[in-house]
Amino acid sequence: MKWLSEFKKFAMRGNVVDMAVGIIIGAAFGKIVSSLVSDVIMPPIGVLLGGVDFSNLAVTIKQASGDTPAVVIGYGKFIQTIIDFIIIAFSIFALVKFMNALKSKAETAAEAPKPAEPTKEEQLLTEIRDLLKEKK
Repeated sequence: MKWLSEFKKFAMRGNVVDMAVGIIIGAAFGKIVSSLVSDVIMPPIGVLLGGVDFSNLAVTIKQASGDTPAVVIGYGKFIQTIIDFIIIAFSIFALVKFMNALKSKAETAAEAPKPAEPTKEEQLLTEIRDLLKEKK
């Protein structure tokens, strides 16, 4: 029972739950970006490069023989994966930069120092100064 309660305490900590939510959202975001790259960005790039479909680019090392499939290096899929990564990394960078800017603005607004009211000592010195100015 103690082990189960320790696990429950661990699993319900805020940072563990936040991390789980982040991983789930990140996986979904990755699928969206992969679709963006493969379905929206890569077709026009392929047309510009003369109808090249990156996912089909490969170098055949050994031809297929009988039931044995061909041995190929699929560098086109690798190129597409690199482009996916770059777009995902840039998107996350832009999102983090935007969130930091919002956080910075909120902290700046919250931390804007109000002018400190003069202490009694300063008020007394100001009154003395004003009285001395009047005498002259």
